[in-house]
Amino acid sequence: MEIFLTYLKVFAVGGFVCMLGQVLINTTKMTSARILVTFLMLGVLLEVTGAFRFIEEFGKAGITVPITGFGSSLAKGAIKGVKEEGILGAVKGGMTAVSGGLSAAIFFGFIFALIFKSKTKES
Repeated sequence: MEIFLTYLKVFAVGGFVCMLGQVLINTTKMTSARILVTFLMLGVLLEVTGAFRFIEEFGKAGITVPITGFGSSLAKGAIKGVKEEGILGAVKGGMTAVSGGLSAAIFFGFIFALIFKSKTKES
């Protein structure tokens, strides 16, 4: 029964994040790229204020899997880098923290670009 409750929490938090994205799509003229950056910055803001940890404890992968989790990881790395190496450590620390995810995205993007033929969206 406990696992069901965990799945329910993850679904609720992830669903809320997706609902926010859909509301932005339906009610604003924001492009998908701007919405993506907004969620990335939301993850950074939540991490810097300390709220991300509490949401993560409750919703687990529901908050870490979307782009908000990437923003949180970027902020954690930047904060750690500044503490260890000063202001230049912010960039180095942030990139080090997310390098695995970025590498995987580039690698799999390349593989899928070789396999599938891209098409333009019809208006």
